[in-house]
Amino acid sequence: MFENYPDIVTVDHIMEMLNIGKSSVYTLLHSNQIPHVRVGRKYIVPKGSVIGFINKLCYNESQIIDDRLQLVSKGDIAQ
Repeated sequence: MFENYPDIVTVDHIMEMLNIGKSSVYTLLHSNQIPHVRVGRKYIVPKGSVIGFINKLCYNESQIIDDRLQLVSKGDIAQ
């Protein structure tokens, strides 16, 4: 995944990778949803941090769906 990007990505790279705007990238960085190191005014972001963020989103989303399906199958949620 993201073979065309360097091991350390910039904010502009993250914008391209996630197809989001600059303010959204900074929101993710400021909230530590994408692990990074800050050196002065620069963000040092390993490409693996972005991949980990995506994997975590996919896992959480699938877990929410699985939990809801289990509740529906038990009849705990009205369909």
